[in-house]
Amino acid sequence: MEPQGECDRLFEDSDFPAEDSSVFSSDFTPISKLQGHINWLRPQDICQSPRLFPLDPTKAHAKQGILGDCWLLCACTMLLKNKHLMDQVLPPGQPWWGEEGYTGRFLLRFWQRGGWVEVRVDDRLPCIDNKLCFSQCLCPMAFWVALLEKAYAKLHGSYEALWAGQVDEALVDLSGGVAERWSLRLSEEAGEEEVEEEQGEEEEEKEKKGGTPPPARRSKELKLPQAVREGCAISCSLHNSTGGVSELWQYHAMSVVEWTDVQTVAGETECLLRIRNPWGRRCWSGAWAENGTGWNNIEPACTLNLLSRTQQGEFWVNLKEFLEEFDEVTVGYPISDEGHLQSIYTGALLTHRQERSGCWVRGQSAGGCRNSSSYSSNPKFWLRLSEPTEVLVCLLQHAPEERTAPGCKGTGREDATPPGVGGQERRHPHAIGLHMWKIEKKHFNLSRTLNTPPCACTLSHAYKREVVLQAQLNSGFHLLIPSTFQQGAQARFLLRVYSSSPITLSAVKAREPVQASGLEGEWESSSCHGSWVPGSSAGGSRNFPSHRLNPRFPLTVTYDPGGPNIRVKLCQNCPESACQAIGFHIYKVFDCGEADMSLDQEPVVSCVPHCYTQEVSLACSLRAGAYTIIPSTYQPDLRGHFTLTVARRIHRKVVQSQENLGRAIQEISYISVMRC
Repeated sequence: MEPQGECDRLFEDSDFPAEDSSVFSSDFTPISKLQGHINWLRPQDICQSPRLFPLDPTKAHAKQGILGDCWLLCACTMLLKNKHLMDQVLPPGQPWWGEEGYTGRFLLRFWQRGGWVEVRVDDRLPCIDNKLCFSQCLCPMAFWVALLEKAYAKLHGSYEALWAGQVDEALVDLSGGVAERWSLRLSEEAGEEEVEEEQGEEEEEKEKKGGTPPPARRSKELKLPQAVREGCAISCSLHNSTGGVSELWQYHAMSVVEWTDVQTVAGETECLLRIRNPWGRRCWSGAWAENGTGWNNIEPACTLNLLSRTQQGEFWVNLKEFLEEFDEVTVGYPISDEGHLQSIYTGALLTHRQERSGCWVRGQSAGGCRNSSSYSSNPKFWLRLSEPTEVLVCLLQHAPEERTAPGCKGTGREDATPPGVGGQERRHPHAIGLHMWKIEKKHFNLSRTLNTPPCACTLSHAYKREVVLQAQLNSGFHLLIPSTFQQGAQARFLLRVYSSSPITLSAVKAREPVQASGLEGEWESSSCHGSWVPGSSAGGSRNFPSHRLNPRFPLTVTYDPGGPNIRVKLCQNCPESACQAIGFHIYKVFDCGEADMSLDQEPVVSCVPHCYTQEVSLACSLRAGAYTIIPSTYQPDLRGHFTLTVARRIHRKVVQSQENLGRAIQEISYISVMRC
C-alpha cells in the first residue's frame, strides 16, 4: 500500500489547535477545572453518518453544553428563521462527511466592525468521554451548531472567552443587522451618572457568574407590529429566580420561537409565546405549563395543537406572564433576502443605508457627555434627509483590544487604529450615547445649538457595545453627535444610519487645532519631571494634611490677554494599566512666599476630580503674578513619576493682511523668511 499523500490528509488548523490553549483563557469560569480532560474528535468519530443539518428541521435548534454561551445560541435562532442569513454565515456547498471533496475544513463568516470576516476551522471538536462537551444540535448527528461555536470561539481567542455575553451582540455578529435590548423592569429614580456607575458594577458581577448581564435601567413594553413578529429574533432572560421557574437560572437567556394570538372560550384574545430554553429543559411552572390552569380557558383542540408544537426544552407563557416573570428582552430586526432591515417600530422596510467610521481621541475629539464643557469637540456628522422619513441610527464602539484573530480573514472594511486609540485592554465598553439637532440654516452657532434640547437622543449613555436611536425626522439637515459619557474615553466607532427614504451621511470637517495647545494665539511650552515618593513627597489630595508635601513648581505669568493664557498638562510616566488617580492645583503666591502657604488657602485653579488616566490637562486664565503648581495623586504615599508641561500664551505683534492664505502657504512663507 502506498503511503497517504499530503493532499489526502484532513485539515488541521494550526491557528486554533486541538489543545487546551484553544479552550481555556482564564481560571475564572467553572470549565477551567476541565483542563487536561478534553479530547478532540471529528464528527465521524463521534457518530455514524454525521451531517451539517438534520433531516427534521425541528431538531436543528441548539442545545447548550457546559459552556455559558446561551447568548450565542439564542442568536442562532435567527439563522434558522432566515435561510439568507444562514447561507451568509455558513456558505452552502461545503463538502461534509462522506461526500466527495471533504477535507475536514469548514468556512464560516461573522460580521465584525462593518464587514464580514471569514473564519476557517477544522472539524476536530472538544469532547469528554467521546461526547461533545459544548453546544450541539438537538439532533446528535447534526454538527452545524458545534462548528459555528468553534469558529466563533476562534474569532474570540478561545471557547472560554464565550462564557457570558449579550444576545444583541451575537445577533449583530451573525446578521450584520441591528438588535435592541430592553429592560422590562421599571427604572428607579437615579441620576445618569449614578445609574451608569451602578450598571458597571452589575456587569462586573455578571462576568463572574456567566450568562447575560443585567439590563440598562430602562423599561419598555413588548409592543411589536404584527407584520414583524415572525421575522424578529426575540430572546428573553431572567436575572433572578422567580415563581415561574422550578430551578435557579440567573443571567440565563432563552429564545422566543413563536408568538401567536388565540381565542379563549370567553371570546377574548390571549397572546401566547413559545419559549425555548437552550438547556433543553422546560423548567416552567406557570399557568401555561404543560398541565397549567391556563389551558382550561381555550378550546381543547387548540390546546392540543399548541402543545403538539413544543419540542425539547420548550414551553408556553402568555404575554402577561412574560412581562411579569422575565427581566429583559432582546429583539433582532428582521432582514429581508435583499438585505434590508425591517423596522420593529413601524414595520417599514429601511431600504437606504449609510455608514461612517470615527474615533474619540483624548485631548482632541473625546469630549465626553453634555455635562462636559468639551462636549462640542466630539466628532460631528451631517445627516441630510430629502423628505420626512423614519431613521434608525446605530452607534457601535470597537473595543481597543479587538483585532482579527490568527487565521481569520476580513472580507469587509478593516479600519486602521488611529493615533492615540487602542493598545489598552479593557473588560467593559464605554458608556456611549447619541444626540441629534435639527439645523434650519446653513450657517449656525454651534454653542447656541448645543445649548438647546436635541430633536432626538438616546435615553441615556449606556454601557453597551452598540446603542440604537429611532426617530421620525423631517427633511433637511440634522447634526448628529456620538459621545462617551466620560471625557477623554478613547475608542473607535462605526455609525450606521438606516432609513426608508434617501439620506446622506457625512462627517463634519473638524477644525485643525491651533499650535500644539489647541487654543488660539501663539504659545511656548516647557516641561519638567518629578516624582511622588512615599514618606517625603507623596502627599495625596487636599483631603489629607500631607497634601503640602507634594512637589511644587513655580509659575510666573506676565501676559494677560483677557482669555486663556496658561495650559497645564500632568502626565504620569507609567503604563495605563498601572495609572493612579491624578490631578493638580494652582495656588497664588503672595509676598510671604510659597513656603508659608497654608492648607486653608484656596487654589485659584484646580484640575479635579483626580482621574485614573495617563494624563490630565487644563487651560485657564490667570492674571499676571506668581503661582505654584502642586501635582498630586488622590491617595497619599503612592509612588510615581510624572512630567509637568506648562504652555504660556505669548504676545506677538499681529501682521495685518487682507489675504487669507491658508496654513500650508503660511508654512512655506515661514521657510522662505528663514532662508533669506
